[in-house]
Amino acid sequence: MKKLLIFFLLLPLIPFAQSVKGNFSPAEEFSYAFLYQATPQGANYVNRGELDSEGNFQIPLDSTVTPGIYKIVYAVPPEENNFDFIYDGKETVAFNFSYDKGVEFTESDENKLWLSYLKSIDMINQTISNYYSKENTDKEGFNSIFKVLKDTQLAYEESANGKLVAAFILANRPYIPTTYEDLSTYSKNLKHQYLNAIDFSNYLLQSSTFLVDRVTSYVFNIVENPSDATYKKHIDDVATAISNNDLIIKTSLLEILWQRFVTLENHDVANYITEKYLLDLANKTENKVLAETISSYKNTSIGTKAPDFEIASNDKNTSLHQLEGSENYLLIFWSSGCGHCLNELPKVKELVAQYPKLKVVAFGLEDNTKDWTEEIKKYPNFIHNIGLGKWDNPIVKTYGVAATPMYFLLSSSKIIMAKPYDYEALEVVLKSL
Repeated sequence: MKKLLIFFLLLPLIPFAQSVKGNFSPAEEFSYAFLYQATPQGANYVNRGELDSEGNFQIPLDSTVTPGIYKIVYAVPPEENNFDFIYDGKETVAFNFSYDKGVEFTESDENKLWLSYLKSIDMINQTISNYYSKENTDKEGFNSIFKVLKDTQLAYEESANGKLVAAFILANRPYIPTTYEDLSTYSKNLKHQYLNAIDFSNYLLQSSTFLVDRVTSYVFNIVENPSDATYKKHIDDVATAISNNDLIIKTSLLEILWQRFVTLENHDVANYITEKYLLDLANKTENKVLAETISSYKNTSIGTKAPDFEIASNDKNTSLHQLEGSENYLLIFWSSGCGHCLNELPKVKELVAQYPKLKVVAFGLEDNTKDWTEEIKKYPNFIHNIGLGKWDNPIVKTYGVAATPMYFLLSSSKIIMAKPYDYEALEVVLKSL
């Protein structure tokens, strides 16, 4: 009896183990849930949970798992198949997930409060949209809608007091007019104050997707059919909203915007970000990789004059910019040690023979001259140049060469007209000449 009494006395001293657990549906489409701790710099792997036949998993959380923002990755590619959640160090986090419905938290006051808040604000925003879509000028109705918005925001802020989720609810504070505004005025003021409530220095916000979502939404979605001038103005607004005391997050967010415009093949706006903000930020944060990446992209954007380099071919010294006599030039970066290049260059030789006003400049990235000297004998009509040091050659960084072969189609004045991804793309581009 004494031993049993001691057991019950010790029981309260044993710490309660929290966990992350959930259900994925349909179960056969998932196998593991991977848990990461999110940080402003990325994500650190914590653990993984294997799903059972019904789609359930559980990952225990011990004292080493500190409060913060965490990420569940459930499929590949991981950057597209994940979601964030808040862990306060005290609550077990439980959820249900499916591709159709997304994530629904069944345990964790922090996360349930955030989702409830988002749904409530979304419903009110829909009411505001309906009000303006009917060209309504009923001021009493207007005041009533925005009173509900104000009361709802304040109620959730009060409920979130002392919780981690408070940072998100405060950052999401909506614009609330004090007097009646027509649609034009409301839209203008909504845009003007869209970023005002955000504390870009907050560690939790930096660790989550909130800042990325908010900034990209402001740049791309707040105005219908934006022009490049509008994009640039929005980018300026974002850069102004983030203090220079937060250089790391400022660099990160502007890099994400830069990447979006690169993906959209909008060279003008991508290079605007580089010239006005990002290159300076990369240098200040000593991010050499970023500085080289954005510089090489700027140097080789379509419509830009290709960077010059010296050419020593057939015992003659010249340069790319000094070449004359052709309407177009095809610049190829290749290597005699690249099997893919050796397979593709004979096809390129045959292809360009159909275009007598096109001249090929073949830049070989090599460790030594031996194999290159033998290989170029097969292409007597090409203008050859060797870049010793291979991947360490400075022209590689200037042109952003990440793989070989790499193609650039140039005009007679060496303006970059196209950057075909592969031989098939090169065929298509040359047909347009």
